[in-house]
Amino acid sequence: MNSSHFKVIAENRKAKFNYFIEDEFEAGLVLKGTEVKSLRMGRANLKDSYARIKKGELFIYQMHISPYPFAHYDNHDPLRPRKLLMHKAEIKRLYGKINEKGYALIPLKLYFKEGKAKMVLALAKGKRRFDKRETIRRRDQKRELERSKKGY
Repeated sequence: MNSSHFKVIAENRKAKFNYFIEDEFEAGLVLKGTEVKSLRMGRANLKDSYARIKKGELFIYQMHISPYPFAHYDNHDPLRPRKLLMHKAEIKRLYGKINEKGYALIPLKLYFKEGKAKMVLALAKGKRRFDKRETIRRRDQKRELERSKKGY
């Protein structure tokens, strides 16, 4: 991808620690003007956000986009639910998978692609505490291995 057409705004780094990522999807966002301007300033947070399917449409909840500081009136609500744009067939396929126990739609990344705001959603299954400990153990072992290689 050409870097001039791809600008990352926010990433959900904790998602890969808290969930097993099974599949990833790209979706567009329906935003107000002040939200787009705030995103261009890089003022967004994906922490604790999730997606749900409601009446055949996909929505993102708890995604925080800070109010645009230069808007004097008609500013947006920072935590309002925002509609995501995907093909109907993809939404139906996701709906079937989400209804299985333990699956959730978690946003991984928010970015601009050719001037349009896009989001990467992951079909994820929650990790348990012992899974998280195993992830930490593997990461520490990998780090020690890298240190020992540098030592020689």
